[in-house]
Amino acid sequence: MKSMLTVIGMSIFLFTITGCADRQDEIQNVGMLIDSTIEEQPWGEKGLAGLTAIGDNYDVNVFYEENVMTQQDIIRAVDEFVNDGVNLIFGHSSIYGRHFAEVAKNYPNVHFVYFNGGYFADNVTSLNFNAHAMGFFAGMTAGEMTANDQVGIVAAYEWQPEIEGFYEGVSFQNPSAEVHMEIINDWNDAQSAVDIYEDMKNDQADVIYPTGDIFSRTIIQEASKDNLYTIGYVEDQSGIGGEMVLTSTIQHVDKLYEIIADEFNNGDLNGTIKTFDFEDEIISLGEFSPHVPDDFQDNINEAVQSYKETGLLPNES
Repeated sequence: MKSMLTVIGMSIFLFTITGCADRQDEIQNVGMLIDSTIEEQPWGEKGLAGLTAIGDNYDVNVFYEENVMTQQDIIRAVDEFVNDGVNLIFGHSSIYGRHFAEVAKNYPNVHFVYFNGGYFADNVTSLNFNAHAMGFFAGMTAGEMTANDQVGIVAAYEWQPEIEGFYEGVSFQNPSAEVHMEIINDWNDAQSAVDIYEDMKNDQADVIYPTGDIFSRTIIQEASKDNLYTIGYVEDQSGIGGEMVLTSTIQHVDKLYEIIADEFNNGDLNGTIKTFDFEDEIISLGEFSPHVPDDFQDNINEAVQSYKETGLLPNES
């Protein structure tokens, strides 16, 4: 199998030379659009890993294009993908929902998939993470490990379910703790995130949960220098902050790509809103830092297992 990487302007296409499938709903080629760049971004890197795995598993061409944000760019990129024989397109962001719902009408033989939205159609599927629960368990961890009863969450957008979950988890584990929360309205604004982190540090917050893309790594790096605890986001980020990362709330986006590709190839992917959580093994907690007491690790692991079995968080059971 021969692989090539071609760069055209700001767009990057990765493809593998192979043949195409016969069935219309069988994977032919696969494309991914992302509204930013992939390098140094956990969310984008995991999307690319999933896309690459599909190419390897099905021996098909895979393409991706970065910085596709406007309706005009989306229409152009989709048209290029379709001309390249793509019949499964992932939009690696919530921004693609409305646009896909419109564009999909012109491509009935192509299935469009995107993340975290309420738009769907016969050939448009929305993939959603039930992030409330992962935020809850992050909050429990923060509430347990704060020495100052001051914790912080630096969020990208107000609609993120993990925000409310974090508040509830902190309150459940440590009713005395105060939660500081700031919203950046951008996944990647690392400078604003650092400024907010400095404010929270000055307010004596000693556990920070950064729920962004690039800026989660940035804050974890800064906090580790200041000997403050953090909780990782999207990926296991202990490799960035070492033992100062208490745990991570991991979204296995790469695995989800493969699951959706299998459903599509088997003719089982319907245009709908699909939700994934701990019980689907699409969300998990990372390894705990040795700073986290063993008895608390046991308690939270039991709480996660109970949630998988019952759907009830500790404050609901």
